[in-house]
Amino acid sequence: MTHNIPKEIFRKAFTNLCTAKAMSELYEANFKQVSKYVHATSRGHEAIQIALGMQLLPQDYAFPYYRDDAMLLSFGLRPYDLMLQLLAKKDDPFSGGRTYYAHPSLRDIDKPKIPHQSSATGMQAIPATGVAMGFKYRESGTLFQEENETATTLHHSGEKSSSDYNPSVHSEYSRLHGTSPIVVCSLGDASVTEGEVAEAFQMAVLKKLPILYLVQDNEWDISAIAAEIRAQDAFEYAKGFKGLEAITIDGANFIESYEALGEVITTIRKERRPFLVHAKVPLLNHHTSGVRMEWYRDDLEEARSRDPYPVLKQQLLDRGFTNDDLELIENDAKEAVAADFHLALKAEDPKPEDLFTHDFAPTPITEETGERSPKGAEKVVMVDCALFAVEELMRKHKECLLYGQDVGARLGGVFREAATLAQKFGDERVFNTPIQEAFIVGSTVGMSAVGLKPIVEVQFADYIWPGLNQLFTEVSRSCYLSNGKWPVSMILRVPIGAYGSGGPYHSSSVESIVTNIRGIKIAYPSNGADLKGLMKAAYYDPNPVVILEHKGLYWSKVPGTKGATSVEPAEDYILPFGKAWVLQEIWKQEGKETITIVTYGMGVHWAYNASGEMGMRDQIEIIDLRTLFPLDEETIMKSVRKTGKCLVVTEEPSNNSFARALAGKIQEECFKFLDAPVMTIGSENMPAIPLNSILEETMIPSTEKVKAKINELLNY
Repeated sequence: MTHNIPKEIFRKAFTNLCTAKAMSELYEANFKQVSKYVHATSRGHEAIQIALGMQLLPQDYAFPYYRDDAMLLSFGLRPYDLMLQLLAKKDDPFSGGRTYYAHPSLRDIDKPKIPHQSSATGMQAIPATGVAMGFKYRESGTLFQEENETATTLHHSGEKSSSDYNPSVHSEYSRLHGTSPIVVCSLGDASVTEGEVAEAFQMAVLKKLPILYLVQDNEWDISAIAAEIRAQDAFEYAKGFKGLEAITIDGANFIESYEALGEVITTIRKERRPFLVHAKVPLLNHHTSGVRMEWYRDDLEEARSRDPYPVLKQQLLDRGFTNDDLELIENDAKEAVAADFHLALKAEDPKPEDLFTHDFAPTPITEETGERSPKGAEKVVMVDCALFAVEELMRKHKECLLYGQDVGARLGGVFREAATLAQKFGDERVFNTPIQEAFIVGSTVGMSAVGLKPIVEVQFADYIWPGLNQLFTEVSRSCYLSNGKWPVSMILRVPIGAYGSGGPYHSSSVESIVTNIRGIKIAYPSNGADLKGLMKAAYYDPNPVVILEHKGLYWSKVPGTKGATSVEPAEDYILPFGKAWVLQEIWKQEGKETITIVTYGMGVHWAYNASGEMGMRDQIEIIDLRTLFPLDEETIMKSVRKTGKCLVVTEEPSNNSFARALAGKIQEECFKFLDAPVMTIGSENMPAIPLNSILEETMIPSTEKVKAKINELLNY
């Protein structure tokens, strides 16, 4: 088959390899200049990376990893582009100087699309598989009928799509021409032992997704060798996933790599199913610039005997290239690399103010709009407000999908929060996932990248922990570290809180953990109208949103929580984030003790009931935060300056909590207006909420406990 590879392909491949090799050598020669920031290079891995990169198309999505600079060159990037990131320069095209070398994020019209991925090894497998899952739904023919018809018209007319950024039109047009988009996820073999990689493989075969997992196996972790850290290599491991076809190849041989990958890519484009290519390669440079190979490697001579450079050089000689031809290519590559390095050194560094850009994409939702309490509308429980909000969104927006555990047609969620949605919108838009919280959360990165808007769920806040890695490393940082190119537009719904003897694994409050993840927005409503309005705002926000929904408020079964029921707002009602509600407002009073209670979720009901039972509604101002980020500090501070005393009420144990941090912020901002320390009340500081109802009641706050704390503060 080798005669099928055009001579020009060999020339380009050798040019790219010589360029990558020259870059690696230049970095070593200028180690003191470039080692300020950690980097790794592709030295030894070039052949397989170039063989792949040269066969991808602009409609494809790729997740290159930190050793993949040769792959990036084969996408059409210049050494200068990569060097700007190497030196953390302002014009680094991937991140604006924010993240490491060969951590790309790219949205160029003429190159494969590269969403952001973190440095956490193996974590990119889930977002990449999310892209493939997004392709699957866009290509289903039912969700995007109008766009598919547009693409069909373009195909028959011979016209080109006017919107190359429209993922569905672009990919469908490509599909009709036999070049359906694929996803490539690049992994090191050591990372395949990560559990989240297994979650990605599982979903790829379960859903038959068009993804190629390229595993580059150099038999090293950092200093750990293969025999220490794995029971089998990735090719053998893939056999455990029925439907994940795998091959193993010599990744240091360009011809073998190019031909094998060509067959695999063609098959994925046509048959829309996953593959794994296990490529054996030598590592010919340091793990990173900060972990030097001479410190621990004893296999360097053997590794150098498998260098892809002389192999490809001989393959060109065998095809009629002369030594002079090759010498010219090499010299040109070295000169180009040196010239680009000279330019990159002179490039501008970021300015201090550049730190403060692209933490979030701008949201169009800034004001409360629509009818909150339409005349004649029925009063409904909180869970129904959420259900109706999602139903309205799905009816209006075909890109809206809902998935998670047990949300499908048979059950509609363990709290019935998705009841009837699968029947109304079909199993392609509302579907169950395996018990894979990491995949549920992290796949939204990929789904969002291809223009979908996923609403996902974890069943209980207690089960969010396996998903936190993806939420932190991939979801929350994507906008900032891609310099604004790839915000993740998703909603994560989390039933939270204690009631009815849920026990230690169905009752936890986790907001302090979630609020410590920067780059996400967080809602914690206390009533159905707020939940519906915030759900709509979250949908139209281009950023990731976590909505914490207290399951004790869903049906107002807990005594004293009837206030969580609401007249259902109209479909057009939207409540912006960062706008607290002064649900019980008082005036400044010189002759009476007054206090502000700042709270959210179930705490709103404890505070409201306590003030009523104490006959102090005119002395206690209650602020319902509604959203924990962004936080309406202006409303809080204005109230505390007026009342002179403040109590923060939370359901969480208060030590090291969001509530305690907020109390500290209030104390700092309002110190000269305070007549007492800012106090907090929360659950007892125990490791878990016990199952027994007496112990549960002892553990969590209540109206009575809040009343006692109010008295303590009033009498201070």
